[in-house]
Amino acid sequence: MNQPQVLQHSRSLKDLLNSSSLEFLMEAHDGLSAKIVEETGFAGIWASGLSMSAAMGLRDCNEASWTQVVDQAAFMRDATSIPILLDGDSGFGDFNIFRRVVKKLGQVGIDGVCIEDKLYPKRNSFATCEQKLCDADEFCGKIKAAKDSQLSDDFAVVARLEGYIVGLGTEEVLERAYQYNEAGADAILVHSKIKDASQVLEFAKLWDADTPLVIVPTTYNQTPTNIFEEAGFSAAIWANHNLRTVITAMQETCQHIFEEQTTAALEDAIAPISEVFRLQNMEELTKAEAKYLSGGEAGRSILNDKTEVCTTNR
Repeated sequence: MNQPQVLQHSRSLKDLLNSSSLEFLMEAHDGLSAKIVEETGFAGIWASGLSMSAAMGLRDCNEASWTQVVDQAAFMRDATSIPILLDGDSGFGDFNIFRRVVKKLGQVGIDGVCIEDKLYPKRNSFATCEQKLCDADEFCGKIKAAKDSQLSDDFAVVARLEGYIVGLGTEEVLERAYQYNEAGADAILVHSKIKDASQVLEFAKLWDADTPLVIVPTTYNQTPTNIFEEAGFSAAIWANHNLRTVITAMQETCQHIFEEQTTAALEDAIAPISEVFRLQNMEELTKAEAKYLSGGEAGRSILNDKTEVCTTNR
């Protein structure tokens, strides 16, 4: 039986993570948002667990199954060509579950997974509930299992440190980081939820290994990004901003239409239908219909020959 072909990009996720300059990954939660991220020019995509679960109407505590998450990531892969780093929560279970997840990610062409050292089921790091770390040795076992199960040498396993989130000091966070590095992590993500960058900058100053460092500056967003680059970070993740933007826009649109009972005043402020069709690549379907449908009738539905011709200028 042939092994699944792993998608290769002109630039791998590992190349991005090992960049000498600071690279940026932007959050996406479905195929549409992923395509917009790529078209904007970002180097890579962060397939956010928070955002994907929220888009399903679920909480970010493993209420969405790992198969649902992988399915959503596959839609992102189909829509884009740049590297995708999946938010793998705490591994969706034990090492055995996680190595199965890693194999499936490789089969659908995802470039890497980030796993955090918290207990399963995880809780979002910013949620007002008790956060608990897993045993460091157990987490190292998950990293090793992932590296042994990946389908490509270009696949990256990123170890996310949650020590600062639960209140540990830098010395304890560093101790865990070195264990994860020894276990084979391709990058270390140091996470912090305080409103300045002091914790991550202290960590970077003391970090004494070649393994690249990644940050998520959600709460300490006032720090200029050049400071992160000077501190030696390789990548920064904008982790949930597309989701939060969509929520605000949908709430405002729904409220306006509910109150005004018309869309007339909105039409110039929202994307035209033609832009939806463009992002869906309807032009390719029109060309394919001309090639594959009998008679070469472009725009004719394959389901019903009486269906109205589909155009992209409505």
